Amino acid sequence: MATPSLAEVVDILHEIAPLELAADWDNVGIVVQAKQKPGKVARVLLCVDLTLAVVDEAIAARADLVVAYHPPIFQPLKRLVADGGVREAVLRAAAAGLTVYSPHTALDAASTGLADWLVECVLAGLVPKELRPCGDGEFGRVVTLAKALPFRTLLQRCKRRFGVRTLTVARPAKAPSSVRSIAVAAGAGASVLRGTGADVWITGELSHHDALAAVAAGTSVVLAGHSNTERGFLPVLRRRLAESFDGDLDVRVARSDRDPFVVV
Repeated sequence: MATPSLAEVVDILHEIAPLELAADWDNVGIVVQAKQKPGKVARVLLCVDLTLAVVDEAIAARADLVVAYHPPIFQPLKRLVADGGVREAVLRAAAAGLTVYSPHTALDAASTGLADWLVECVLAGLVPKELRPCGDGEFGRVVTLAKALPFRTLLQRCKRRFGVRTLTVARPAKAPSSVRSIAVAAGAGASVLRGTGADVWITGELSHHDALAAVAAGTSVVLAGHSNTERGFLPVLRRRLAESFDGDLDVRVARSDRDPFVVV
């Protein structure tokens, strides 16, 4: 197989995460394309956030395409200036001739996508009794276990699979020591998880008041950090993209892409 074209790579990305699954408010697909007639795509760099460091890494790696989970252009931009942030990252990417593609909520909702990967993270080999989507766009999942899982075991699995040493947890005063139903959503999951009635929510972040409401309704909350619930899927996406082109596409996960927060 020859080096694929941009259209061929985008077709595979669409198979993995059909854009019609994305939320109406989202901005998915190609968000930066500086070349009117893009050529072949020999190298792809995957990241969660298109930062200046990621753009520099893409340029150094001679990448043709960056797949950024979060759309770098999300709300209308009134100015494109070298501000050290996302606007400068977009400018630098365009100047370097990079194409930037974002799947975001399409990847959340897709079958075997990010939400299903989150389920695998918490199950760790357990067979669910029931699995169903949740949220208006089916961007989350609710899993019911055949046998209750100790809450402490669930926390250990989350730390290991999300690559974090600490979690932020909120629990009702009389919460049981084990859980039977678990709702998961990537990133900021409040709008997806509300109304699930699960024993525990697992997501990246919640507002103070969403956490209070969940606990008042008898639900425990486990927060791993926004992008920590997303970044672990990048190696899965890398493998699926690379296998689709029988080794003729060099796909890498950006080393410079990391969560902006550290625990001190």
